[in-house]
Amino acid sequence: MKIKYANDKSIWNLTESAGVPLLVSPLLEETGIVKQGFSTKLGGVSKGDCATMNISTTRGDDPEAVNENRRRLAAAIGVEERKMVYTNQTHTTNVAVVDETNYGKTMPETDGMITNVPGLCLVTFYADCVPLYFVDPVKRVIGLSHSGWRGTVHKMAIATVRTMQETFGCDPADIRSVVGPSICQECYEVSEDVIDEFRANYKKTDWDSLFYRKENGKYQLDLWRANEINLLDAGVKAAHMAVTNVCTCCNHELLFSHRYTKGKRGNLSAFLALKEETKVEYAHRRLISDDGG
Repeated sequence: MKIKYANDKSIWNLTESAGVPLLVSPLLEETGIVKQGFSTKLGGVSKGDCATMNISTTRGDDPEAVNENRRRLAAAIGVEERKMVYTNQTHTTNVAVVDETNYGKTMPETDGMITNVPGLCLVTFYADCVPLYFVDPVKRVIGLSHSGWRGTVHKMAIATVRTMQETFGCDPADIRSVVGPSICQECYEVSEDVIDEFRANYKKTDWDSLFYRKENGKYQLDLWRANEINLLDAGVKAAHMAVTNVCTCCNHELLFSHRYTKGKRGNLSAFLALKEETKVEYAHRRLISDDGG
């Protein structure tokens, strides 16, 4: 099992847990406060176009297979399946604040979620669109957002950070953020109407790094770069950010890609949860906080 990386940076590492292959982020792991990962096509029981690891209920998959896959992925990530919260994504910039009352639920018309509840696992879905992970180790707040081209051009990254600020008082300078596995520029051809949206919403000085025109009149669009710009504009420090080097389309044997399969596929899933503290860990953290540390 191999994966093609766009460069030699350690942004996403392919591992295996409880028999399930996962991509994990070293940057997020370094915070020490989260459980996280990104699924592959492997390790599940689904069949047909969803083979084998799909936990989305929107792809026509067998519900029993979806439930079994959810159990396997929960075990692999190290979270409780009943504490997973899911998005029903519609390419908005809607960000939901979720808590214990949302365990097991699917949030309607929602492309992003944030929480400060330990143990609650945020789950979002992909097959070329961009996953955005957010971890504030100071306020102990996390966020996970889906950003396709519509979400990107309308600045989902900024909407997520703003919601973290307004709800929990997060400082963008403290947030660690990772752009997840998604389609690369060389695989992502779009028409001029899409590019017109990006021209209208990004500085002209950024256009050359975002897209280029081909002889057939189509354009190649760089969603990775666009989301990097959005994160910087949101106030996330460059040193606290990692932009993916894993393309879903280039790695279609390992990852679901809508473009490569022309829509015949399951969904990949992103996972992010705050670790649950023991009473001793919680008391120690409160003591340090009270002392001004």
